Amino acid sequence: MRSPFELDDQAIHLWAIPIESSKSVVARLYALLSGDEQLRAARFRYEDLQRSFILARGVLRVLLGRYLDVRPNNVQFLYGPKGKPAVAEPEWLSFNTSHSDGMALFAITRECEIGVDVERIRPLPDMYEIARQFFCSEETSELMSLPIHQRERAFYLCWTRKEAYIKASGNGLSMPLDSFQVTLDPTERARFIHLDQDRDVANSWTLTNIKLTDPYVAALAYREIERPLRLTCLTEATELIDR
Repeated sequence: MRSPFELDDQAIHLWAIPIESSKSVVARLYALLSGDEQLRAARFRYEDLQRSFILARGVLRVLLGRYLDVRPNNVQFLYGPKGKPAVAEPEWLSFNTSHSDGMALFAITRECEIGVDVERIRPLPDMYEIARQFFCSEETSELMSLPIHQRERAFYLCWTRKEAYIKASGNGLSMPLDSFQVTLDPTERARFIHLDQDRDVANSWTLTNIKLTDPYVAALAYREIERPLRLTCLTEATELIDR
């Protein structure tokens, strides 16, 4: 039987894993973190944010350790100019992560810079103001043109797609969210309309909607033709840790 951690050349593996666990699981994952990561965890003022960081980072180490066939605490990271993490060795392995309100999403592939984002849909009293401030004018107009019952989901679809692209590009917060346009209508497929007004460059990127259980939405972005995806959804982190 093939290992679920064996990557084909073009495949992208996605793992959706809840990151709400018992104190004993948090302790097990904390022990896998590097000294710098443990110091970073200690700097969180709120316990829930600290727990989320420990769980997400610990699970990432377990996942990468499975793919690389090394112990989780032996995985070494390096960081790009804008802070994007990568594995130090081997250079062919690419990954990206995101977590939101108890859910974490991990993307792993070969030789392709990728970005993922997951968000929990929740009411935002200032949703329209946020859209006007951060989305491009065409996206804001499209959002307002949708039936009212679709707008909240469309807002989060737009947000995750933009965040996934920014993370894949490695540009971080230096890239304005309104410098490119994505689709946001829940009835349409995810795609880029333009990137800094360039439609040809937009066509060289792939943008994919990741279907998770409600109330979460997620997106994946990468600059390449469409790759085959495999999504694995676990019910709790111990399903991975105890494999």
